[in-house]
Amino acid sequence: MKLSIGFVLAGLLAFVHAAPLTHSEIQQKASQGLRLLSLAEAEEPVWRTEDQRLQLIRAGTTFIDVTETYELEKEIAAKGDSFTSSSLMPSYPAPSRQAQVTPLLARLSTSKMTGYLSSLTAYNNRYYTSSTGSAASVYIQNTIRSIASAAGRSDITVSAFSHSWAQTSTIVKFASTSTGPITVLGGHMDSINSASGSPSSARAPGADDDGTGTVNLMNIIEVLATSGFKPSTPLEFHFYAAEEVGLLGSNAIAVNYKNAGKQIKAFMQLDMTGYFRPGSTEVIALQADYIDSGLNTFVRQLASSYSRLPVTMDVPCNYACSDHASWYRQGYPTTFPFEAVTGNDDPSIHTSGDTTSVSGFSWSHSLEFAKVGLGFAVELSA
Repeated sequence: MKLSIGFVLAGLLAFVHAAPLTHSEIQQKASQGLRLLSLAEAEEPVWRTEDQRLQLIRAGTTFIDVTETYELEKEIAAKGDSFTSSSLMPSYPAPSRQAQVTPLLARLSTSKMTGYLSSLTAYNNRYYTSSTGSAASVYIQNTIRSIASAAGRSDITVSAFSHSWAQTSTIVKFASTSTGPITVLGGHMDSINSASGSPSSARAPGADDDGTGTVNLMNIIEVLATSGFKPSTPLEFHFYAAEEVGLLGSNAIAVNYKNAGKQIKAFMQLDMTGYFRPGSTEVIALQADYIDSGLNTFVRQLASSYSRLPVTMDVPCNYACSDHASWYRQGYPTTFPFEAVTGNDDPSIHTSGDTTSVSGFSWSHSLEFAKVGLGFAVELSA
């Protein structure tokens, strides 16, 4: 999901807190169906009803739902760890593993990605509380387990990260030959129809948002698994639940990693990679805010080495427009290459019309993002 930020709807009831919330207060409010939302950086979160949260989504207002992480984040902050800005970022040398990466690029397959996406879009929706949303998570997990098993890769593990809702997130780990900071590529596997009806039952194929990023990651995993690639430093792929309702899945995992003291070398988000407006220039658009500038420079170099597409800067996405924001606010270096400059991106998202038949959808375009993602994984972990 990437939308230009809207204004907070006037008249919504807000409960702003001058002092930290207590455990009992959070439990009480949550039991009443209220959600605690962070609407802006460095501002206290506010309580909203489920209906009010949906109104924010429909208005294009982005936010992070911190209902389930608020207390842990306060504990992290009390230890002296900042989770609102990035610091002590690693440096990223120019790509140097062309001899290793280039042969792998030819193994990426749009036909494989098409097949995976057909399975994902066959679910009525992938909403985080729906049975089909849960089933889609299981499909991803089982598919990747089958890929690893067929390749004889017991060193690749697939784990469901459970939440309080039906849908699980997925963490895929390639065992490394040495220790070090983790390289992570992520995308969200849920979908939403916020245009009409109830999101839990309305049709939401989510082909581009974020089916494309999801299948890019699945195909990258497949290529690395079947080629025998083994990273020197830890490499992970994440498929997040519940991004569309406030980055719930990625925020839970990022806070969990921060609390565990895990170091992240770099995080790349792939969220919408399959569309550019007919007649517009085909590009990779780099997110301009809530990212690490050095990592963006590295992605430019990756694209120059491994993709046919030029790179340009997007307009600022503003707060919490996709899962990279969850990692950035925990102090980790992030980057987010997007399918087009905002305004030339897919207008069908969050509707029943988000399918591959939309004029402007292009598998050859999406393939270029898979190439950059594969290069990112190998260059940073090999």
